[in-house]
Amino acid sequence: MATTTLPATPKQIAYARRIASRQNVVLPWDVQTDRAKLSAWISTHAGLRPAYDPQPSSKQVAFAERLAQRRQVMVPDECFRDRGLLSRWIDHNRV
Repeated sequence: MATTTLPATPKQIAYARRIASRQNVVLPWDVQTDRAKLSAWISTHAGLRPAYDPQPSSKQVAFAERLAQRRQVMVPDECFRDRGLLSRWIDHNRV
């Protein structure tokens, strides 16, 4: 008795490719040809975040801007490009 596998839908493949690109992971070819395998791959990888994102979060930026406004100082531009620098700036400037 032969088992039939359904092909993945174009939307499913496009979504999986976006996940793979965003997470910088490989989307195997054999997974792309089988709907059930692709669904399992998506479930496994959809919740992953990149290992390290150097950009500060929007909440971190907003908090730093509120601190700067209260203390009447400016947040250095380089702090907006690196979450570690912004974190140190916040720690140094907390009231």
